[in-house]
Amino acid sequence: MKVKNWMSRDVVTISPEATLQDAIGLMKKHSIRHIPVVEDGELVGWVSEGDIRGAYLASLIEDIRVRDVMIKEPITISPEADLEEAAEVLYRHGIGGIPVVEGRQVVGVVTVTDIMAAFIQIMGILKESCRLDVILGGKPKAFEHVSQIIRRHGGEIISVGISGPEDKSKRVYFLRLTKCDVRSIAQEVERAGYKVVSVIE
Repeated sequence: MKVKNWMSRDVVTISPEATLQDAIGLMKKHSIRHIPVVEDGELVGWVSEGDIRGAYLASLIEDIRVRDVMIKEPITISPEADLEEAAEVLYRHGIGGIPVVEGRQVVGVVTVTDIMAAFIQIMGILKESCRLDVILGGKPKAFEHVSQIIRRHGGEIISVGISGPEDKSKRVYFLRLTKCDVRSIAQEVERAGYKVVSVIE
């Protein structure tokens, strides 16, 4: 998955010479929390709601310019980068969004909300479904065996998440399934020697 497939393309930008009041107005109007700062068609900075809050002085706000509070060398990402890379950048730096650029030209913005939307779609969370969380124990062909049990009960695996330690025998597999009798599946999975952690209907 590429950043270009999930980024927001209708980018609202602001001049470094604009006031903080201008930036606040744009954020409220467009329901956004980050704005690329652009001059002569090129990215020169990045201003966020947090940057504005940190500089907010009610009596002087009209005198403060975006250039005074913006991040002058913001982290950027290419539209051709993998979405996983964008997620890692946001997580590592504890930020809510980054500009997407080609050269110095802003072509989009990708935010935590965009990453979450991609995750929800990939995992099939909004589809009518159920979930089986199971420890397979690192047994040979365990996943294939459990998949067969699921299919016998009329279910299909929509997505798989894996969490847990490096020790494969202790990893939890989060299996999102099409709507089916997941409790009957869980019972047969346990009879087959696997540990069911939870069932969500």
